[in-house]
Amino acid sequence: MDREVKTYVLKRPVEEAVPRKLSIDYAAALNQQQLAAVSAGAGPSLVIAGAGSGKTRTLVYRVAYLIDSGIDPSNILLLTFTRKSAQEMLARAGDLIGARSQRVCGGTFHSVANLLLRRYGRSVGVEPGFTILDRGDAEDLIALVRSQLGLNEKDKRFPRKGTIMEMISKSENTLRSLDEILLEEFSHFADHAEDLGRLHKAYQSAKRQKQLLDYDDLLVMLRQLLLMDEAARMAISSQYRYILVDEYQDTNRLQAEVIRRLATTHNNVTVVGDDSQSIYAFRGATFKNIMEFPVLFPGTTIYKLEENYRSTQPILDLANCVIDEAAEKYTKRLFTRKIDGPLPALVEAAGENAQSRFIAQKILELREEGVPLSEVAVLFRSSFHSFDLEIELSRKGLPFIKRGGVKFIETAHVKDLLAHVRVVANPLDTVSWHRVLMLVEGVGPKKAQDLLAAIMKAERPSDVLRGVSGRSGQGLKNLANTLESLAGSDDRHPAEHVNHIYEYYLPILKEQYDDYPKRTRDLDHLHTIAEGYHGIDEFLADLALEPPDGSAVGVETPDRDDERLVLSTIHSAKGLEWQCVFVIWVVDGRFPSAYSFLTDDELEEERRLFYVAVTRAKRHLFMTYPINVYDKASGMLLSKPSRFLDHVSSDLLDTIALVEEGGREDWGTPRYQDY
Repeated sequence: MDREVKTYVLKRPVEEAVPRKLSIDYAAALNQQQLAAVSAGAGPSLVIAGAGSGKTRTLVYRVAYLIDSGIDPSNILLLTFTRKSAQEMLARAGDLIGARSQRVCGGTFHSVANLLLRRYGRSVGVEPGFTILDRGDAEDLIALVRSQLGLNEKDKRFPRKGTIMEMISKSENTLRSLDEILLEEFSHFADHAEDLGRLHKAYQSAKRQKQLLDYDDLLVMLRQLLLMDEAARMAISSQYRYILVDEYQDTNRLQAEVIRRLATTHNNVTVVGDDSQSIYAFRGATFKNIMEFPVLFPGTTIYKLEENYRSTQPILDLANCVIDEAAEKYTKRLFTRKIDGPLPALVEAAGENAQSRFIAQKILELREEGVPLSEVAVLFRSSFHSFDLEIELSRKGLPFIKRGGVKFIETAHVKDLLAHVRVVANPLDTVSWHRVLMLVEGVGPKKAQDLLAAIMKAERPSDVLRGVSGRSGQGLKNLANTLESLAGSDDRHPAEHVNHIYEYYLPILKEQYDDYPKRTRDLDHLHTIAEGYHGIDEFLADLALEPPDGSAVGVETPDRDDERLVLSTIHSAKGLEWQCVFVIWVVDGRFPSAYSFLTDDELEEERRLFYVAVTRAKRHLFMTYPINVYDKASGMLLSKPSRFLDHVSSDLLDTIALVEEGGREDWGTPRYQDY
């Protein structure tokens, strides 16, 4: 028979007053700031670890120190954002302290939540045998529930399953209502607020009935367990008497709340992070967590790691100056023993392609000076900022790998638009024809093939398209009108082709992609690139230098990443370092983005992103900005260097203006000519 089970907490013996003899010479292995953080006593600790200051080393030694001091390893909980990070830290701790480190509980927030819910979850309705849904399964369940509620039949387009999942996830991880998320980030679906609320409730009910938990539910239910079941909370907190958290600046509200509840019996929490590198608000992370830690945990001791082991002092002087202007921060001054090094360079280019050509030329010079390609990175705020550069690097035969976003030619919406341009340029291009036809409502694979066969035989493809009736008839007529208006216009500027097709394609874009507002910016940039060409053939030829199989360049490409330079969004570059770093589009309106001008919080996050970018460089740092660039999305003419450099003294920078060989009069020459 079922009986109510009560818990009785056995108190642990008081630790001996006589200090244990430590097996490691911590003072010899660590600098003074690291040593203070590693050897901290009981209670909450906040370790502000500046860029390149040995954050991971400090955490590893903290784990070793606790074990070395007599703490039972099973009482230590190490929380990280990736399983790999936890494994590597514990392996390094094992090298220091031996096999005892294997008994430390280390893993991601979600893996620890999974462990605890299977052990204690019954009190909140979670059975030990629950199933975890991956993202794909969760989206499929949303689609099923959506269909059951009849929300697929609405005249007005309803969000796709992936978009709905994103809304729900953001709501749960930020502890905000679905309505708030909808209005702030998905306002183009605001008319569906009531139906989305019904769908959310039905989705949650379906999961509970079938003992299913999606990825976010692991933390949601753990928080609920810690709030509602006092006995479980006390037992868990007593088990994990020392909690260490990596990259605390990247936590969201839900994760911070879980940490606070886990520490309810002791407050022995050590969090390590850098407020100046809090850059993941778009994922739900909040800068406020690290700033408010001393409030959540009264009596917090703050430790600062300021000695940088990565960069030269001139680079750190710039970084310090940029972050000094932050509205809210933990004040710190990065310093290094690498005193000498070239000043960071601020490079003015007369246009985007001049920027691209400078970078390609400079990389070739650096390679001649002995800097390998693997030690060079080009960083940018948004993926589309590198589109022109990708073309230029391909022309110069410089192999690269891109991280964060997809390469220009691989984005579906860019491929869509370019397919129309290619059909105009070459009516025999069957691959592009097929892509274009499949975008028309009512045209499936079979119909596309039939139409394609007829088009290849016809003298005028537009006649074939206009001869179709039924559901696809009007769409094909619109396509015919668009293509016919551009046919035979070889003298027309490529930008005109792109603009004309864009007007036709925009309704399709809105129908195909829930995130179309973001994708329109990419197409605006494609228009800007097209403006650099005089002929449609040259425009398409340069874009085709990147093959569709995803290889980095149109020449023989090495298989190993270490033989290529890196193109990366700044978000994807966090935690990495290179001998030479180029930061591109350092122009007001792009970095910071014009969209960030609306709120102080967004602008401050942009500042921190800038700080992360410049602190990736070990020795060489080039910041480039094109001038006289019209930004279609914001309606701004961009010419001014980033406002984040306004307060940087001129003696901290080398200021360079690019000039064309032979004089500045050649600035407007199309890129496809040889220089």
